[in-house]
Amino acid sequence: MSDNPGPQPARPGVATANRVVRDRLPFDDVQDFDDVRRGFLGTIDDPVIRNADGDAVWDVEGYGFLSQDCPDTANPSLWRQSRLAAEHGLFEVVDGIYQVRGFDLSNMTLVEGTRGVLVIDPLLSAETAAAALALYRRHRGDRQVTGVLYTHSHVDHFGGVRGVVTDDDLAGELPVIAPEGFLAHAVSENIYAGTAMARRSAYMYGAALAKGPRGQIGAGLGPTTSTGAIGLVPPTLDITRTGQAETIDGIRMVFQLTPGTEAPAELNVHFPDHAALCTAENATHNLHNLVTLRGAEVRDPHAWAEHLTETVDLFAEGTDVAFASHHWPTWGHDRVVAFLSEQRDLYAYLHDQTLRMLNRGLTPLEIAERIELPPKLERAWHARGYYGSVSHNTKAVYQKYLGWFDGNPAHLWEHPPAEAAERYVEFMGGADEVVRRAREYFEAGDFRWVAQVLNHVLFAEPGHAAARTLQAEALEQLGYGCENGPWRNFYLMGAHELRHGPVGTPTTPTSPDVLGALTLDQLFDAVAIRLDGPRCWNAEITVRWNLTGSRPHTQRLRNGVLVHVVGDGPAAGTPDVTVTLDEADLRRVLLGLTTPADLAERGAAEITGDAGRLGELFGYLAEPDPDFAIVEP
Repeated sequence: MSDNPGPQPARPGVATANRVVRDRLPFDDVQDFDDVRRGFLGTIDDPVIRNADGDAVWDVEGYGFLSQDCPDTANPSLWRQSRLAAEHGLFEVVDGIYQVRGFDLSNMTLVEGTRGVLVIDPLLSAETAAAALALYRRHRGDRQVTGVLYTHSHVDHFGGVRGVVTDDDLAGELPVIAPEGFLAHAVSENIYAGTAMARRSAYMYGAALAKGPRGQIGAGLGPTTSTGAIGLVPPTLDITRTGQAETIDGIRMVFQLTPGTEAPAELNVHFPDHAALCTAENATHNLHNLVTLRGAEVRDPHAWAEHLTETVDLFAEGTDVAFASHHWPTWGHDRVVAFLSEQRDLYAYLHDQTLRMLNRGLTPLEIAERIELPPKLERAWHARGYYGSVSHNTKAVYQKYLGWFDGNPAHLWEHPPAEAAERYVEFMGGADEVVRRAREYFEAGDFRWVAQVLNHVLFAEPGHAAARTLQAEALEQLGYGCENGPWRNFYLMGAHELRHGPVGTPTTPTSPDVLGALTLDQLFDAVAIRLDGPRCWNAEITVRWNLTGSRPHTQRLRNGVLVHVVGDGPAAGTPDVTVTLDEADLRRVLLGLTTPADLAERGAAEITGDAGRLGELFGYLAEPDPDFAIVEP
């Protein structure tokens, strides 16, 4: 690694741009600060939450520096948002509904029932969820958990469930409520592209960065992600339609399904006895992502806007407070309606205006540079781009409708990054000359261009020390100016890895609970994704898995494709080898925890046919790389 120095001060141009933000936005509006502290009951005594080994997984005081005035190394708008999101403790929303905030990226909400308490969205990690529940009980009594509600299928809303329920709880009839399709989406997102998403999440949330004015100051949606144990308890009660009403432990709830919004499986829930509305992650105090920088399926802003219109129609008249799975509540009927309506307008505007411009021939980069929000939305704090940005959200809309290609044939068959970089650098006079010219642009404050051209040097000559140093400094300056939390974290993580080497993936959502929740179809799909196709173009293997008391499953390898067939019809073909075993052992085989030969030795499986074909098949599987390079080839 290079001998790059640590974080540098803000350059004059960045400092000036940040001061302009301070003058342009309504910082004299302190309503959010009143709201974020409203109902505060207390917080934990020991600020550090640890796992069973004593390792810290969260520090509620880790963002204490945000109480200072905003320095030049941070965008004042993001600094304000991060200060609000860092408020931690137990808060009363209304009598009977409480939230623990600042204990993770997300909030945990607790609704008191006749006998106990319903837990909504039990954070990301078991350790932070357990600490949150303990804080609640310290102030509200030792109430048992009588139900769990997942609002949607992202891991920061279910991963901590093992911290609030025990095996004894689950042995009873504890209801676990979720929107229809929750389990399939929760596990598939974390398995199919999970390795790449987790690695990119290290950049998006900046969990490996030092917290401070020149480092990680938050992620816009919340502080950052905790690093504890992730679990998953499958739902026992699906919400399958809007208007569905359920009563759990005396708590009346009316649900609205909102698929295709912030998550593929998501819901809002109204509590009529409390005049309270939970908007999950569909309406929070920022512009959300239409596609996340860690990677995900593109979300539908048109459906998102329509669902928020429906939310107002369904629940506004009976609502005096709206709260969400991130940030702080909004109180007052008129304020709630205005908040939901402006959030709706935000997504509708981005959708419609992006389509208007793409239909005039503008490309994603051109649209992102030209689009402006209406003045009212531009000055609404809850519509600011702290998590999703106007820039990358318009590109997501373009991607949703037209895909990756902007129509210019020059972009149809470009060289891949490393090969293109070699040609660019040669074309521009060699690496040293590019770095020399880039230094001139750096001194002039054009950090975007410096990052763009030095990226070619690094992909052509990754070990070029001067390029690494200057690129790290350019990325850092770009980060200092960002209003968007993930953008800042991406830039600063890039600088960090150029200086200190890859940090890998600090956390991964692939836990035993998540793996255990995969259906057999999903498990077979996950194995097929790992197949190294070119190595087995000419191989033909058919494996039949006979399951005790169930239909057989067949894997057929042809043309570098591993097809999964249920049953023994024509598509299944004639097996080269047949393995008879129970489903639990098949799952262990597919997860790589055992082999058919080991099971056969123990009498847990019977193998007939050519057993060597099993080893050949599994030998074609490749392991994903959770530490792949991002800012260099």
